Amino acid sequence: MKLIKLTSIALTAGLIISGVGCSKKIDEFGDINVNPGIVAEPNTAALLTNVISGMGAEAWQVNPGLYAQLYSETQYTELSRYARNQPDYGGYYSGVLYDLVNIIKLNTDPETAAKQAVNGSSANQIATARILKAWWFLRVTDQWGDIPYSQALNFNGQIPYDKQQDIYTDLFKELKQAVGQFDGGATVKGDILLDGNIAAWKKFANSLRMIMALRLVSVDAAKGKTEFLDAMGSSGGYLTTNADDIQLVYPGGNYSSVFYTYYNITQRSDYAISKTVTDFMNPNGDRRINAWGSSNVGFTYGLERNDAIAFASANPNWARIMNPSIRTATQPMPIITASQITLARAEAAQRGWTAENAANLYRTGIELNWRLWGVYDAAAFTAYMAQPAVALTAGTELQKIITQRWLAAFPDGLEAWNIVRSTGFPVLTPAPGTVAPAGTTKIIPIRMGISQSHFDLNTSNTNAVADLYKIGGEKDSQYGKMWWVKP
Repeated sequence: MKLIKLTSIALTAGLIISGVGCSKKIDEFGDINVNPGIVAEPNTAALLTNVISGMGAEAWQVNPGLYAQLYSETQYTELSRYARNQPDYGGYYSGVLYDLVNIIKLNTDPETAAKQAVNGSSANQIATARILKAWWFLRVTDQWGDIPYSQALNFNGQIPYDKQQDIYTDLFKELKQAVGQFDGGATVKGDILLDGNIAAWKKFANSLRMIMALRLVSVDAAKGKTEFLDAMGSSGGYLTTNADDIQLVYPGGNYSSVFYTYYNITQRSDYAISKTVTDFMNPNGDRRINAWGSSNVGFTYGLERNDAIAFASANPNWARIMNPSIRTATQPMPIITASQITLARAEAAQRGWTAENAANLYRTGIELNWRLWGVYDAAAFTAYMAQPAVALTAGTELQKIITQRWLAAFPDGLEAWNIVRSTGFPVLTPAPGTVAPAGTTKIIPIRMGISQSHFDLNTSNTNAVADLYKIGGEKDSQYGKMWWVKP
């Protein structure tokens, strides 16, 4: 969906520069194949559309979802069996993050801001870009830990890495300041997510801060509580009803939804709903499986290749992701939802961070999620909430609330993995026959490894970080502890 202009080949030269990718609407991409190198000054509305158009695919994040066991691999099962994974984070910097920095710069520089006023007030454009920049940077640091951040897009040669704790501190600040930066000026153009709705953007930012705050429960609960309460009390509020849900809507046709494109257009079938999920849902009458899967037959997680092929042959109706009735070309992709935030509030209340009623929020959060997926039935829901595995009983409250947060994260595999890593719940059984490597008791990976390109091109800085994540003699281990991961 975007065309990238390569004016640098690596982080060491200041990261790759991205050009204009899209026009105002996701179904009106316009001259997408025009070389952006001939554009003297990018159009900020086009840049914003480009950034937002990529959020749907990002919000699936199947590889982290394999570690969180939302999904299973059906043929090539190396990742589910924890083969070393080193995806390249450089694409974030060369594309969406660079576009967002451009929006901010073009609306900050007096020489260019006046020209961009046609796309909305400078304050509104900058605030929107800051929220999105925080969302995207959060996705990067939550996968790799320490990453280039403060100097990542300054084009100053070798790029240092920032500590994840410092990145979180700055992201909290960015989101808070962005909420206060919106003004009463012209509506932002190119916003295919929220159509320039300032109230919705404020709820997005505050809600994201609440999710981030809960990530700190195992490393700095005091900081987490402070940020959670501050976000809850921020002007603009947070997501509370399904009408507030932030979803990227696809027009269909050439710009079809993520799962429709994967199964119906590319005709791939490498991923399934995992048996871990269906083993929890089926016995308890969780009707969400009727929306999430093409059947309720979960694919056994972490099988070796031959066993996976045998399972698929014996169970041809294994659950593809999304029921075909909702896996349409126009299916919206959830980015962040009221059910997630309500369940986050339930966890915060259970931890004593707020005086809210955890049990009421727990029930409401689950109901919101059932309604989001169009499966709510009053009698079935009441029966579900009464199941021993679901009902809150003394001593089980926190684990059950967090397990429902893990489910409500669906289909966002990264968010589900975040919940598992930061809290230890739900307790997942590793792939059959896998063992912890030397130097750790962990079997399921807790971070992504850094791509070799960054060792080659940003050598000293990358090697320094790789040493911090050294486990059992292996530098940059996928078992190296990130800051907020529960010990």
